[in-house]
Amino acid sequence: MTATLAAEWAAWHAAREDALREPHGWLSITALHWLDRTPRSYPGVPGRWSTDGTSARDGTAEHALAEAGSVLLDGEGGTKVEVVLRTGRYGLRVRDPRAPALRDFTGVPAFDVRPEWVVDAGFEAFDQPRAVVVGAARDDLVHRLAAVGVARFALGGRPQELLAIGVGDRVQVLFHDPTNGDTTAPWRSLSARPRGGRVLLDFNRAVNLPAGITPYGTCPRPPAGNVVTVPVEAGERRFR
Repeated sequence: MTATLAAEWAAWHAAREDALREPHGWLSITALHWLDRTPRSYPGVPGRWSTDGTSARDGTAEHALAEAGSVLLDGEGGTKVEVVLRTGRYGLRVRDPRAPALRDFTGVPAFDVRPEWVVDAGFEAFDQPRAVVVGAARDDLVHRLAAVGVARFALGGRPQELLAIGVGDRVQVLFHDPTNGDTTAPWRSLSARPRGGRVLLDFNRAVNLPAGITPYGTCPRPPAGNVVTVPVEAGERRFR
């Protein structure tokens, strides 16, 4: 089992790092500009941008988004401009394939793979999704998420309970643990697929959210109480 687990993890980790090497991926972001009513120009961004609160305007076109939505547009010199809407605020993120963070990327540090971090948890699905408001990587933003169930399990002889957020046919588990801010990012995320009242949580695949990789992330924080009470020395380590 250990050899298979290690091989599968190595393939997953390689794919994860390949995704981060994408020319317009998270490591390519060089700026985040929040818009207001005054039209302004920004380096690498065509047009003069403003917002009236209902859409982002570049002087010739309007871009109206749903909350937490985004759209990617062509910028100047090979860049991409991502229009985002976060907590009712429109902003622009510039994605540049020549970004120093992308150029200097050598991989994501991680703990050694260990089978004891693969946890078969019970999963209580809610009859209906429950609205959950959480903080964000930026203190001036919030996220409104849909919780679809609770995962319950034991680690280190201690009972644990984590709220799970629905993402298609999978769930996202955002969590804190005592390693945060030391060997790991301030919080991390797991993706899993519940089946028949169970969900397999492989903490070896706990990942840094974009906000743990770039200062321009606006990621959601874990719901209140989503804390693993023992140090999770598994998955991705602190990136920077």
